Amino acid sequence: METQRTVRDTQSMLAGMTPTLAPGEFVFCTTVDEPLAVRGSVVALAWFREAEGVSLILGRDDAAAFGFDCGVPMRRIVLEVFSSLEGVGLTAAVASALSRAGIACNMVAAYHHDHVFVPSDKAGPAMEILKALQAAASAT
Repeated sequence: METQRTVRDTQSMLAGMTPTLAPGEFVFCTTVDEPLAVRGSVVALAWFREAEGVSLILGRDDAAAFGFDCGVPMRRIVLEVFSSLEGVGLTAAVASALSRAGIACNMVAAYHHDHVFVPSDKAGPAMEILKALQAAASAT
């Protein structure tokens, strides 16, 4: 298996982020029903236990099947750069760029990549903004 170089400085993370629109739609859900949370966690893209309940990121069809509100479907943009967990600035730069365009985003940092969730109807413009952000970082 090829070893990927992990980057931690802001410029390198932005220049190498290579945003990729993942297939499907996702819904952020929450429940205090522990058996439902356990069933949902099996198919969840991600889950997190909070004091108020378990938050799940589910595919839209799975969320509907479990009876969750699917009124805010999201698309996932994967930032393909291998950013360090100690890297500083990637989340802020991405969120700021999208914010300037009035696009809400929910960032999820995983071990290998960062994931940007945006409203489904804003996925196209969000991709263009992130590609332009990468191009600008690559040019300097």
